[in-house]
Amino acid sequence: MTLEDGAGARISGCWSLRADRSGSGEDSLDRLLPPAGGPPRRRSAPPLSSTEPHLLRTGSRTVYTAGRPPWYDEHGTQSKEAFVIGLCGGSASGKTTVANKIIEALDVPWVVLLSMDSFYKVLSSEEQTLAASNDYNFDHPGAFDFQLLVATLRKLKQGKSVKIPVYDFTTHGRQKDWKNVYGASVIIFEGIMSFADRELLELLDMKIFVDTDSDIRLVRRLRRDIGERGRDIEGVIKQYNKFVKPAFEQYIEPAMRLADIVVPRGGGNMVAIDLIVQHVHSQLEERELSVRALLASAQQNQPLPQTLSVLQSTPQVRGLHTIIRNKETSRDEFIFYSKRLMRLLIEYALTFLPSQVCVVQTPQGEEYEGRRYQGRGITGVSVLRAGETMEPALRAVCKDVRIGKILIQTNVDSGEPELHYLRLPKDISEDHVILMDSSVSTGAAAMMAVRVLLDHEVQEERVVLVSLLMAELGVHSVAYAFPKVRIITSAVDQSLDDLLHVLPGIGDFGDRYFGTDGSDRGSDEDQEPSH
Repeated sequence: MTLEDGAGARISGCWSLRADRSGSGEDSLDRLLPPAGGPPRRRSAPPLSSTEPHLLRTGSRTVYTAGRPPWYDEHGTQSKEAFVIGLCGGSASGKTTVANKIIEALDVPWVVLLSMDSFYKVLSSEEQTLAASNDYNFDHPGAFDFQLLVATLRKLKQGKSVKIPVYDFTTHGRQKDWKNVYGASVIIFEGIMSFADRELLELLDMKIFVDTDSDIRLVRRLRRDIGERGRDIEGVIKQYNKFVKPAFEQYIEPAMRLADIVVPRGGGNMVAIDLIVQHVHSQLEERELSVRALLASAQQNQPLPQTLSVLQSTPQVRGLHTIIRNKETSRDEFIFYSKRLMRLLIEYALTFLPSQVCVVQTPQGEEYEGRRYQGRGITGVSVLRAGETMEPALRAVCKDVRIGKILIQTNVDSGEPELHYLRLPKDISEDHVILMDSSVSTGAAAMMAVRVLLDHEVQEERVVLVSLLMAELGVHSVAYAFPKVRIITSAVDQSLDDLLHVLPGIGDFGDRYFGTDGSDRGSDEDQEPSH
């Protein structure tokens, strides 16, 4: 899924990134999973329990409902990389089918299927002419942009946000809009030259060669190139005999010796696919992390960090806290006075953004030396759902602010925060970011949100975390992991109870604001234990 102004939108789905076969450039999640039986129907996502299926099928797509667990340690640094599977084989050998079978059997959220076809070089006018007459060799290592491919795969493996080119075989060029990808737990990379580059091989954790009879590959190629790429049969056979067959014998078939596993008969070989899936599962289990437990056991005897700034506790601010902390306060009053406090807090947070001297002329013709924001832009990012309540206050004081959203929920089995969805504006890396959440207890969700921003190349010193209420543990956790992040709050409470609720606290802000009952949701991102 992609959104027009987003740097990528995810609902814990499988990304399928391949060269465009028809020129449409549309993403598809459905082709990665078996079709749903029966008539299409909508249903809400279940609580995140291991006993529930991690699939949500609608009339138009299939997505995972399980989130992405932490991929960093208590220091906030990248501590586990995505597991990369390389699939090599001749043209039309069934690499994509094998990849889809692996994804189906893995049942792991946040999988990226990346095709080498996306990284064909842009052809010159002379090469375009050769391609039109089937005289350009697309089956040679020189036809691929390995420099871009290696850089992209390395960055994706490291958990960073990347942009993937979309190659259009009808025009033999890259489309204007590239695909944004972020957050892979497993990357399946397939292509005819997947084993042809030494740097590329070093990025692969598992190498699989798909071995299919040459006659079958020729029949599949005829069907694909004629039906999907608008070629004629004479041109396809000419290209096969002149380029495809020699390239297989010279480059691809010898690479079989580099494979960890050879899969004869392609996607129909379920024995081989089951062995592959078992190995991948064992590798993923070894990489599991428990960040929240580490945060909860952290020492709190240190003084509060210098990066923390607390809104001055004036009689007005203390009065607002008295009202919203009172369990007898009605929902209408809770919303009204929370909005007042949010406005004060946002105004206070903006004073920490960089500014420069600016001289203007007054209507009386006199000069006035003032200040002006020094930066490209300001983006607000809310941690759904409670953080979204702070957006109106930010919009009220920042006329052209852009808004992004991150959904983080607590897994009811592991107790770990999990990333489920994000929508970030394009070029967010150039902005100062106001990260908004209602309350922070352990800091686990806040850390995950900051890590997401850093993975999208936002500078750490440009992130301002704004929260109505924070526990000391949460402050220390965020400041320890990200010492350059500015932390702004209206109050810091000292302790947590055994369920990691802030004490004395404010209750579940989302439930009190939206008038919902937390027991109906199983787990929600704005429950204090998830932070």
